[in-house]
Amino acid sequence: MYLKHFALTHFPFDHTLAPEALFASSTLAEARVRLLHLLDLRGIGLLTGEPGSGKTTLTRHVAAALHPGLFRLVYVPLSTGNVMDMYKSIAWELGLPTERNRAAAFRQIRAEVSRLLLEGKQRPVVIIDEAHHLRNEVLEDLRLLTNYEMDSENRLCLLFVGLTELRRRLRMAVHESLDQRIVVRYHLAGMSRQELPEYLVHRLRAACCELPLFEPAAIEAIFQATQALPRKVNRLAHYALTSAAIAKQRSVSEEHVQAALQELGS
Repeated sequence: MYLKHFALTHFPFDHTLAPEALFASSTLAEARVRLLHLLDLRGIGLLTGEPGSGKTTLTRHVAAALHPGLFRLVYVPLSTGNVMDMYKSIAWELGLPTERNRAAAFRQIRAEVSRLLLEGKQRPVVIIDEAHHLRNEVLEDLRLLTNYEMDSENRLCLLFVGLTELRRRLRMAVHESLDQRIVVRYHLAGMSRQELPEYLVHRLRAACCELPLFEPAAIEAIFQATQALPRKVNRLAHYALTSAAIAKQRSVSEEHVQAALQELGS
């Protein structure tokens, strides 16, 4: 309801965002550099963060920038099943027929990874999102999937993306072998207090608004309530704009943020 009131072309804090419109916060910029380094290493990487920190958004941003002629991307958004379910998901993304047993599926995927790299001159990249849901045996088999020729070379780049609890799980003794194989790891935090105003302006500008609609006190209230985690910021800012529009105000005050928090039950 606030689009007309603030003369916006679309909802500025909607969850949909084109990869090229990603706000380059310092933590996202560092994470991006590390992920690109992982692609060069062709090893196992770990990207963790709290809910709403932007893990999936960042991953898709990096993936969208990969040249399709140089990389073969396999993206598995969620897997709560067994090892065979994971193999089926990876095989399907690679365009391979479904094998009937685990050993055959394992060999099939490894053979295709080698073919892509040696014959097709493409680097295979497997991204497992929501990896904190993976069973222990699936984590172990994915580690084995990266072993080639007695560890003399890396052919498969594997990235686990998940909540903070995944980082704690991998420290357990049962996952020691996998944890030791991780060559790049990064924990994604929220934006800094200084970056939050820039982020709000960035999102508003994408909706064709050049005005700083959020007052300084409102920005501080948003930071305190969300710790500048992007998804939480987006949700609260959306409701705060609605509150300001209902009150027929031309900017968002701290009172509007507090009203939004009450509406959200925070």
